[in-house]
Amino acid sequence: MKSELSTFIKNQAIEIGFSKVGIAKATSSNKQKENLETWLENGKHAEMHWIDKRKEERVNIKNYYPNAKSIISLAMNYNTGKKQEEIKSGFKFSNYAWGDDYHLVIKNKLRDLLLEIKKFDSKVEGIACVDTSPIMEKYWAQESGLGWQGKNTNLISRDYGSWLFLGELILDIELEYDPPFNDDLCGSCVACIESCPTQALSEYQIDARKCISYWSIEHKGDFDNSSNIKLHDWIYGCDICQEVCPWNIKFGKITSEACFYPRKEIFEWTKEEWNALDQESFSCLFKKSSVKRAKYSGVSRNIKHNLIEKGDSK
Repeated sequence: MKSELSTFIKNQAIEIGFSKVGIAKATSSNKQKENLETWLENGKHAEMHWIDKRKEERVNIKNYYPNAKSIISLAMNYNTGKKQEEIKSGFKFSNYAWGDDYHLVIKNKLRDLLLEIKKFDSKVEGIACVDTSPIMEKYWAQESGLGWQGKNTNLISRDYGSWLFLGELILDIELEYDPPFNDDLCGSCVACIESCPTQALSEYQIDARKCISYWSIEHKGDFDNSSNIKLHDWIYGCDICQEVCPWNIKFGKITSEACFYPRKEIFEWTKEEWNALDQESFSCLFKKSSVKRAKYSGVSRNIKHNLIEKGDSK
């Protein structure tokens, strides 16, 4: 039964549209617990207090879902093949947010998969998770055999690089488990570390207090002039550590998921049009978009800050 259901789940996952799928036993890891606690103690989460608040759930999956026995990790390729250099305004925009909100896309597919599992065995119970849930999804993806956590802190796979959205189904039944991905295929490469303009990366760890993605998305309110924040043309997120990764350059594949392709305004708007962005146009443009996380106030702040950096402010 374990083998039959596990095979069924994997086949259904690919049919639904996921690029990769693996299954791990729901156990806790002392090493991951220690790594997270040290990272938090050193303040590298900046103002993201929600990470610390639900730390006990992150380090022990059963604190989040007590009946957890198996974790199905799923990945979906979002690489459209388009480049930042094609954006007319010169502003840069993390490509995970070019299209529709991946939280909605992935969550719907996870629910579809859970429904198919329940059709196979009506007794199975489980929950669908994306990165808003307090679980260590990159750890579980590695435990499920999908790839390894690279020096840029992203999950990297042999067949898609790191352009992958992750999601999980936590189930209350035992399944047939995949071997973890134990190889570190970053080797001696440090391209991501050397290319980060704010020195936010050390090997396998990120300091959010220096990260462009943190400042352009997670930080609320104005920038403190004394902190000398530089966004380097990014108005939402940052992809530098992924763009320079050899695994993405050599092995990235183009996604067939149409909803991840960019809104045309992101590529076609001029710098002047972005500078004229108001709340109404923001709400219209970024409906069903993850950009809403930064809100109009955040994106507008980032635009103006970049203009000041370039000496283009009026």
